[in-house]
Amino acid sequence: MARTDPFDGLSEFLAIVRRGSFRGAAIELGVTPGAVSQAMQALERRLGLPLLHRTTRRVALTEAGERLLAQLGPAAEAITGTLDALTLLRAQPSGTLRLLVHRIALPHVIEPVLPAFRATWPDIKVEITVDDTHAELVEGGYDAGIRIGEYIDRDMIAVRVSPSFAWTVLGAPSYFAARGRPRVIEDIARHECIRYRRPDVGDIYRWEFERDGQALSIDPPGALVANDATLLRALAVRGMGLIYTSGLQAEAEMAAGLLEPVLEDFAPARDALFICFPQASRNQPKLRAFVEACAHRAR
Repeated sequence: MARTDPFDGLSEFLAIVRRGSFRGAAIELGVTPGAVSQAMQALERRLGLPLLHRTTRRVALTEAGERLLAQLGPAAEAITGTLDALTLLRAQPSGTLRLLVHRIALPHVIEPVLPAFRATWPDIKVEITVDDTHAELVEGGYDAGIRIGEYIDRDMIAVRVSPSFAWTVLGAPSYFAARGRPRVIEDIARHECIRYRRPDVGDIYRWEFERDGQALSIDPPGALVANDATLLRALAVRGMGLIYTSGLQAEAEMAAGLLEPVLEDFAPARDALFICFPQASRNQPKLRAFVEACAHRAR
């Protein structure tokens, strides 16, 4: 036996009450008067009670009809209000935007973009989780992530939000004064290197290079290992060894002359920061507004 939809006939009932006739209800609903009459008859049969007094001139509510209207009317208004609010949501971005952000993006994207974004879109709340691992966006309940390009899944939409940058080997002037500068990739074997353990997978990050169009990666020698990029830069500044990092992360130290690049002729392809999100999220107004704000600054 087919299950009866409990909402069958209710829209016809409300339309009849609003319009005062079956014909008026039919015009409002875009159906025939016969269809409205059949829907009402089916509703009354299901309830086992008459809801309307029908005369040739007018339609009046029975006691059961009055009780149904008293409960149904406010509920229908609430539903209509909710649908109207959702329509406004589409036109006016609002709600909470949840972002999973790599630490490198904080000074280069989040900090410069967020003040103007909040001023422009005060109805959008922003919740930021800083995480240098590569946690899943969808499973974590995030609307978008900001990551280095090489760490973005191919099924994600990605929009560039930073200038391109190079991956490079860096050292302090004091280190180079004591140990000399590596000139070719093989020279690294004779240097002290500070290695990075990736916190998400636990392995040692291999230093990547390119020579004669061929990609190379090495696990450099070194007695120091850390899983924090900020600590690696601080140790390198103190002359404790070479590090491999992005020019974006070490921008301040390089500008101040605290760290200097070497082996630049062997740097791999440049990368950038991207805001990434699943296909299903691309039409969220709050996300579109933030993507546009980030991309505008990167232009």
